[in-house]
Amino acid sequence: MQPDLSLVDPLDHHLATRVNVGDTLTRTAALFPERRAVIDGTREVTFRELAQTADRLGHALLGLGLGPGTPVALLMTNSWRMLATYYACARAGLVCLPLNVMLTAEDLTWIVGDAEAPILVVDPALRQKAEGIVTGAASIATVVVAEDEPAPVADRRTIGWDGLVATGMEGPLDAMVDERGAVQCLYTSGTTSRPKGVLTSHVSVTIGLLSNAIVTRQRWGSEPPVMLVVLPLFHVTALNTLAMPVIMMGGTVVLPGAGFDPAAVLDALSAHHATHVMMLPMMHAACAAEQARTPRDLTSVECAIYAMAPMPENLLAKVDEMYPNAAVILGSGQTEVVPATVMQWPEHRHTAAASWGPQVPSVLTRTMSRPDGDLLGQGETGEIVYRAPNVCLGYWNNAAANQEAFANGWFHSGDIGHVDSEGVVWFTDRLKDIIKSGGENVSSVAVEATVLAAPGVAECSVVGVPDERWGEAVCAVVVPDGTVPVGELPDRVIEYARSRLGGFQVPEVVRLVDALPKTATGKIQKFEVRAQARDR
Repeated sequence: MQPDLSLVDPLDHHLATRVNVGDTLTRTAALFPERRAVIDGTREVTFRELAQTADRLGHALLGLGLGPGTPVALLMTNSWRMLATYYACARAGLVCLPLNVMLTAEDLTWIVGDAEAPILVVDPALRQKAEGIVTGAASIATVVVAEDEPAPVADRRTIGWDGLVATGMEGPLDAMVDERGAVQCLYTSGTTSRPKGVLTSHVSVTIGLLSNAIVTRQRWGSEPPVMLVVLPLFHVTALNTLAMPVIMMGGTVVLPGAGFDPAAVLDALSAHHATHVMMLPMMHAACAAEQARTPRDLTSVECAIYAMAPMPENLLAKVDEMYPNAAVILGSGQTEVVPATVMQWPEHRHTAAASWGPQVPSVLTRTMSRPDGDLLGQGETGEIVYRAPNVCLGYWNNAAANQEAFANGWFHSGDIGHVDSEGVVWFTDRLKDIIKSGGENVSSVAVEATVLAAPGVAECSVVGVPDERWGEAVCAVVVPDGTVPVGELPDRVIEYARSRLGGFQVPEVVRLVDALPKTATGKIQKFEVRAQARDR
């Protein structure tokens, strides 16, 4: 059955029924116009201002001649302007392309060229990097700089952000926007090869936002969430998992400023009575140390999330103490499947702290055997696969990657693990990071968890290195914490691991480094660790 719409204007029907990420802001602004949507340092932005700015900017971007589905590249740090630009793109039917500001100009030039972006929006502090990108990217015709009357960037047309907004029409931006079309393109971190552009639709992001609001226990109504966001908004976690669900729910996003300063983070949590926060384990550790030195009132925090890696029990205990009223939980996911895909329940903090937790409401999670593609049963280890509206549309300009990713009617994560009898997902390792030693498959993650708990270890990454006898030998690359003499640390780590792991899992080699190579979101770049370990 289908309705007879022959007498209905197509735009009228579209506006009345569509799924558009930009509309999540418009709806909230209509109900809570004077609420604070974003606190950006000392700048407070209401929902009314954020929504009106997004619409005017969207009108202005279309006025530059950008057509539906055109990528708008953003070279911006965390700010209310970055969020406004994202929502402007969504309302206008453009594709928002946030760039990882930690990458080199050479890498960013490649991304912009691959995406064929004709416009770049830049923070003034990143002008020098923008010069390098624009010089090498022939596709860029227009640069928008978030300052008044900016000097030209390279030889391209350069416009001030505020000036561009001022040229946009006032009033709602009512345009036809394909809800199954892309709203964002986020390039993967490129830890193993050239990054891939992940295209995600309005439907996927919107459902992901709703799911994240549910699993992080955000309330709709008179008790809105207040989320402190310290992770970079160019990354899917800060953007889709943290900031945007809060805006959808009528809450406040607090952006404490550039860089990570534990004292500033704790001060902001206390001053703004934040209810939610998400950080990497090393960030929680730094905040716990600062809180021990100078206690703040953090009783407002209801949900303290960590990601990217499990936390050892001794650190979890400190985080519990730091946030006495909070559920401390691990969330996991990936750019291709709007995270979170799985998230612990509060009770898992004590019953399954090392797990990823169950699937979220919008995602079906199973494991699959490779290469035959058979779904596996409870407790059987295989590749973790997903079916969900959260799943991306696919990769830009990469047919081979799409063929592999969507094989057998499931999205293939590249992660190995199992689902237990209670539906809890347990992660073993990335498929490419499994170490094959003497015929045994060694989980680098399991070895890392043990080595991290050893005295004298601040951080570690476990990789396989070539070995004539075993094929690969287990190698632990360790950052010392200074509490054990450096000369004694390798033997102590091996001794500690031998008393807690199977013989085939114990590191054959322990190498000490000053720091581990990481992405901007704190993810260890194992391809670099592996290269360094093999070169030594």
